[in-house]
Amino acid sequence: MEVIGRIKVINPVQQISATFKKRELVVTTEEQYPQHILIEFTQDKTDILDQFNLGDQVKVSINLRGREWVNPQGETRYFNSIQGWRIEKIMAEAPAQGQGMPTMPPADAFEPATNFNEEEHDDLPF
Repeated sequence: MEVIGRIKVINPVQQISATFKKRELVVTTEEQYPQHILIEFTQDKTDILDQFNLGDQVKVSINLRGREWVNPQGETRYFNSIQGWRIEKIMAEAPAQGQGMPTMPPADAFEPATNFNEEEHDDLPF
């Protein structure tokens, strides 16, 4: 699965235990109702966020994770997390030379009309 959007937050690395670390990233989607998606990078994946900046448009490859937890009262609860494992910048693509819309030359590039006669009738309605 993938999440595409702009980086809103890059948190510092959190050392959760002696053997576990994580780093959180928030990506804001660019749609009619933008969503702020919290994505966790863990262990050796925390370092890949160093090359990104706030405002970068990115595509993040994710896995959904879920777990079950039973509290001391015996009630079962379920938790979900979004884990990132790859992230790449999306570059705004400019149209290549010769493609896309043609450009209009400046107005002073044209010679003025010399054979213009206002008295000639034309069939244009305006």
